[in-house]
Amino acid sequence: MNTVLTKVLAGVVVPDTPLVAQAMDYAQTISAPYLFNHAVRSWLFAAQLGQLREVDHDAEVVAVGTLLHDIGLTDSVTGPRRFEIEGADVARTFVRERGFDERRAQLIWDSVALNSTPSIGLFKETEVALCTAGIGLDFGGRAFDEIPASTMTAILDAFPRLQMKKRITDCFCCIIETKPETTYDNFARDFGEKFVTGYRRPSSVVDFLMNSPFEE
Repeated sequence: MNTVLTKVLAGVVVPDTPLVAQAMDYAQTISAPYLFNHAVRSWLFAAQLGQLREVDHDAEVVAVGTLLHDIGLTDSVTGPRRFEIEGADVARTFVRERGFDERRAQLIWDSVALNSTPSIGLFKETEVALCTAGIGLDFGGRAFDEIPASTMTAILDAFPRLQMKKRITDCFCCIIETKPETTYDNFARDFGEKFVTGYRRPSSVVDFLMNSPFEE
């Protein structure tokens, strides 16, 4: 972890900077409680994984990237594109306005935009990979066993899941019903196919290729 002021939150050493505090306040202000708790847990898991694996990383980037990774699922950050991109653009503007240089701001964008694409995110820069790992741990339990039991208990006690599985399923089903055109190439379509009657993804890569204007 780069040298910054730190504090202990739910048993995890995390950066204690004005920007992290602002990101946390912003996420809490616009997010439903279950979604905010998911963001904080994702941050704590990412931070803990980085420390346990002894990975040198920019702890402030990891903090802000994870705290803001799902703002595209809120009513305050919405638009015609897939939720990860809407959130990534707002998150990048958020940190630019608070002094991040373009390299760090791009790491934030990538962390948010790729948060639901671990097949790419886990192989990006260290900060993006850690954000992706922390989010994946809280969402689906990836690397669950790497977190000490006492730390896991402390995190879940401080930031309970609040029916996370049901609430986030409802959230994705709402996207399926209101913006199905954004779901053809991301994991949201899995929720549509399982839970939303009559859902058909609006396009596919095969259709994209075969319907192109070229003769061959």
